Amino acid sequence: MPRRKMEMEDLSPLGEYKEGMEWNPLEKVIFERRSIRAFKKEPLPDSMIRRILEAGRFAPSAGNQQPWKFAVVKNPEILAEMEADAIKMAKIMMFFLDSSRSEFRRKYTSWYTRLMIRIKPNELHPVPFSLLKLIADGKTGVFHGAPTLILLFQDKRGVSCPPLDMGVCGEHMVLTAHSMGAGACWIGLVKLLFYYPKWRKFFDLKWPYECNECIALGWPKGDYDGEVKREMQLVTWYEGGMDEPPRVERQGG
Repeated sequence: MPRRKMEMEDLSPLGEYKEGMEWNPLEKVIFERRSIRAFKKEPLPDSMIRRILEAGRFAPSAGNQQPWKFAVVKNPEILAEMEADAIKMAKIMMFFLDSSRSEFRRKYTSWYTRLMIRIKPNELHPVPFSLLKLIADGKTGVFHGAPTLILLFQDKRGVSCPPLDMGVCGEHMVLTAHSMGAGACWIGLVKLLFYYPKWRKFFDLKWPYECNECIALGWPKGDYDGEVKREMQLVTWYEGGMDEPPRVERQGG
């Protein structure tokens, strides 16, 4: 069924399904939520932040071990210092990693860049690498001027796959924020801060905890809701017996 932005009175009720029915409120939140990178200065009420945290606290996790702790940062001076130090670290990293800055670097240091990309292929994928360069060049910020940050501290001793649990926990939070009219954005580059001993000390970040993600929260400056085009997926359906080939179906378009 083609999706469109819908008003609340058009939505189907929760807890039931009929062929061809319209979205329900949960689907509306999922399909229309956007990552927000432009926030008003006015902070969210503490009571609202607590509800967002509660949604994360109730996220499922392997063995119900809940391998997380949360910290909320609202003080403008602290937020400004976090932003400044993250930018400084981005500049330091790009000084060593950006081999495109001169012909000399392209000739003599590109091997080092390629080596570091091999060592950290996810963190230095072209997307975060390009973002690091934009931050170092002063063309974008790290925390987007959000008036509130929720830091997610992951317990590395967690059962099975703690990063997956952290993703589920954070997704509960960002969907809940959107459902109440707030905006949210995942910030993976918060990890830049924790190269500084002062921030590990400030947040009392000790083993077995680490911080790889935070969530920027605030009131959006505009109305950014709307479906974003996604890649079409080929999904295999195993409906027959062991000797029958699966059926392949296009999901999306």
